[in-house]
Amino acid sequence: MSTPSLVPRHSSATYMFLDVLLALLLNGCASTASTMSHAHCSTTTSLTGEGSTFDAPLFDKWFSIYPTTPCGLTVEYYAAGSGMGISTLLNQLVDFGATDAPLTAHQVANSSNGTILHIPVTLGAVAISYRLDGVSAPLKMTSSVLATIYLGTIIWWDDPAIQHLNPDITLPHLAIQALHRSDGSGTTAIFTQYLASVSPEWKARVGASTTVYWPIGQGEQGNGGIAETLKGTDGSLSYVEWSYAVQHHLSTALLQNQAGVFLAPSIAGVQAAAAGFPTIPTDLRFFIVNAPGAAAYPLAGYSWIIVYQHQSDAEKGQALTALLWWMVHQGQQYAEPLFYAPLPTSMVSRDEAQIRQLTCSNNQQPC
Repeated sequence: MSTPSLVPRHSSATYMFLDVLLALLLNGCASTASTMSHAHCSTTTSLTGEGSTFDAPLFDKWFSIYPTTPCGLTVEYYAAGSGMGISTLLNQLVDFGATDAPLTAHQVANSSNGTILHIPVTLGAVAISYRLDGVSAPLKMTSSVLATIYLGTIIWWDDPAIQHLNPDITLPHLAIQALHRSDGSGTTAIFTQYLASVSPEWKARVGASTTVYWPIGQGEQGNGGIAETLKGTDGSLSYVEWSYAVQHHLSTALLQNQAGVFLAPSIAGVQAAAAGFPTIPTDLRFFIVNAPGAAAYPLAGYSWIIVYQHQSDAEKGQALTALLWWMVHQGQQYAEPLFYAPLPTSMVSRDEAQIRQLTCSNNQQPC
């Protein structure tokens, strides 16, 4: 099984040339001149991961290019949702998981295979997308209106609360078909964390998690399933990772942020949201929803690779370390063309520290 590609695959010859030159200079599998290098390439030929569909377009690009890099190998990735990424890692069925929601304190404490490291590899936006035939101008939405829709109180597109936000748009008297994820989803975690941060009623009645009990709505599998249903259903509304909204040509709402500004998803808005949280925990488990600042898009989030700190298979541990290092360094050049934000420099430094904590084999030496 492979992740479907949503964009044409292409690589940068310039960057690949620099990668090869750098590797030759270091006589090994180095990812940067001053840091991680090995005397030889790992004998491991493939790695397996599972999880986030939020990441899938970027991962598809990365894992098509990585085998062509020095010491590169095949990466089989199954985009089954963040919930599955967490579950398969906890059950030691994959080499890494991918999730847009950090593990809960309970999951961290109950790991049966030792410490799990969180390594942010990208960040992106969650769009509020919809199909409303006859309406061409982007609609404005607020957190309170979204919460009220998903609580089942607002049921018509021409409800006064929506019309008040969009006085110049004629809204149809059409039922809102609210969609949500049916699988364990990091995108759901970002969306529900956002609603819980702004709506006391939502926090009390529904809460925030990768899986919640939805008061109303129709469930769909993955960001891809949400996007396909939105595209084919007049009157539908949902949250969906921004790159899927772009690739499926979906209408996307302007969402009011904490400063009162209505913003569409953008790279700059995601970067501003990340900058709004300068203090983050040492284990890198955190959300960046409803960030302060006039430029901050309010539905933004990091996505993590999760791995066990100790790798019993030294060759596989070395291969995993090299892959992670490439993802947070050379891999970042591919983020923005696919509508993800490159990692902030400060986060790359934090990632480097996390990756250096990986240990290999019985002597637990750094990988």
